[in-house]
Amino acid sequence: MKTLTTIKSIAAVALLACSTATLSHTDKPHSSKPAVVKKEQQAWGIAGDAKDAKRTIAISMSDNMRFSPDKIDVKQGETVKIVLTNTGKVLHELVIGTKKVLDDHAAQMVKFPNMEHDEPHMAHVSPGKKGEIVWTFNRPGEFDFACLIAGHYQAGMVGKISVVAAPGKAAALDNVVPQNLVTSISTTTATVSTPEMAEAEVRKVDKEAKKVTLKHGPIKSLDMPSMTMVFQVKDPALLDKLVAGDKVKISAEQQQGAYVLTGIEKLVAP
Repeated sequence: MKTLTTIKSIAAVALLACSTATLSHTDKPHSSKPAVVKKEQQAWGIAGDAKDAKRTIAISMSDNMRFSPDKIDVKQGETVKIVLTNTGKVLHELVIGTKKVLDDHAAQMVKFPNMEHDEPHMAHVSPGKKGEIVWTFNRPGEFDFACLIAGHYQAGMVGKISVVAAPGKAAALDNVVPQNLVTSISTTTATVSTPEMAEAEVRKVDKEAKKVTLKHGPIKSLDMPSMTMVFQVKDPALLDKLVAGDKVKISAEQQQGAYVLTGIEKLVAP
């Protein structure tokens, strides 16, 4: 009887792991962040530099779909290093944003469960591993963080961030545009030649893995909205002469659960 009970317990754990993995957007490790992060001002702050982080906040992520702690208090203008530890047996992630942004992103994760996304305000951590986010909270307010892997967010894997306004600082920041703020790709004067192709900006090129990270506009053929994600390429030659910062136009399709670029052309500045 004791042996039978043990077997049932092991089977239950295995079933949970498998079902959770099925819901995740990818079981493969995400591409690491580039050494030079492309900084863009968000409602909840901007990517920070590790040398400016005066405080480290440790957060653990577990398979009971909870963060610990699940509330962070910071001061406006503070740069912190958030160190994440995945104590579970499945992939977890932490993504910072507003409630609406996270809700919308979570909905896309359900719709596109196999997509790989990559931004400086998120970190994907494999089982038993660590990850980190360095972030400058230069906007006051109440913000959120969550694991957006399909099923995890819906199970309540969320947390809160409270950014206390610094006296006299909020109003000044509202009028500041960071020097390294990326110009929207929609401002390019280049013309997309066909409706099937979308404008994008190259964020990272990984020829060895046959992957490229793109911040892209809507991709009509996939019914996919604007986002930053990782695409595979069948032919590594498509990545020749591409570097981070290039403006391109792309065509893509879904093949066996993966999102694959079928065409990519460099946009020439006028």
